[in-house]
Amino acid sequence: MLILAPMQGLTEVMFRRAYNAVFPGALDLAVSPFLSLTHGDLRHALEKVDDVLPERNVGAMPVVPQLLGREPEEFVALANRLYELGYGEVNWNVGCPMRRVAAKHRGSGLLPHPEEMRAVLDAVVPQLKPRLSVKVRLGYTNPREIFAVVPVLNDYPIASVTVHPRTGRQQYGGVPDLATFAEVLPLIHSRVIYNGDIVTAADYRALRSRFPQVEDVMIGRGVLYNPLLPCEIKGEETAPRRAADFLRMLLAAILERPVTDEAKVRKIKEYWCLSYRSLHLTESRRNEVLHAATLPATVAALERLLEEYA
Repeated sequence: MLILAPMQGLTEVMFRRAYNAVFPGALDLAVSPFLSLTHGDLRHALEKVDDVLPERNVGAMPVVPQLLGREPEEFVALANRLYELGYGEVNWNVGCPMRRVAAKHRGSGLLPHPEEMRAVLDAVVPQLKPRLSVKVRLGYTNPREIFAVVPVLNDYPIASVTVHPRTGRQQYGGVPDLATFAEVLPLIHSRVIYNGDIVTAADYRALRSRFPQVEDVMIGRGVLYNPLLPCEIKGEETAPRRAADFLRMLLAAILERPVTDEAKVRKIKEYWCLSYRSLHLTESRRNEVLHAATLPATVAALERLLEEYA
């Protein structure tokens, strides 16, 4: 199974709908960008649930909502509210590397404190209506921290454990620590999902060859760099025209957002900086969009390029 990784501000519902419309079934599942319980503010979290409202996700691939936080009462309330909306599973983010998150013992900042993880799970699991899955890194400062975390996770009915084999401190730098991943993999009782640096079909094949027992792979930046990647992995059509079709649909979704023109320009350029490679364009052609100053100029420059793939 190929799973779309949660990336704040990028893999939100408009992205998931546009992607599944052009590449139906290429991604089997998505995990949503996290819904934060920071400071135990349930009201704030419920406002963010808009991204996973079922009526907004019609046409998108199936999605598992992700929660970030360690406040048991708010965690249970939000998870059970999501269950009432039809979600049979929620995912607990214990991998976010952002320093301001980790400093509060949230995301990957919780990994050096397995006793705190156990306290959260003790309080939450008996009250949860949906299944619980977990997304982790190898640690925050030390990749060996995972070896104290796994026995905690094994004591609960965790649906799956997604492992990104970096530390939180690494952010997305360096290379995944596959040697430590190989050590920890047989120790995890739940189904294991791999996440990290799958940016080509060759990367996927190499991972599956080395770890044939890992059947589910989560892909994040690889899909943003190359929307055709899941098709390449599954042996489906990979003509650049399909990537252009996706970018057209994503552009239309951005233009419909009730935000300022400046915000729309930023969002268009954010995606374009990542995905232009899938059209085999040079940097000078990429810059035709990036150097546009206004929304009409940005849209016109992008549409000119996409017309070449009609």
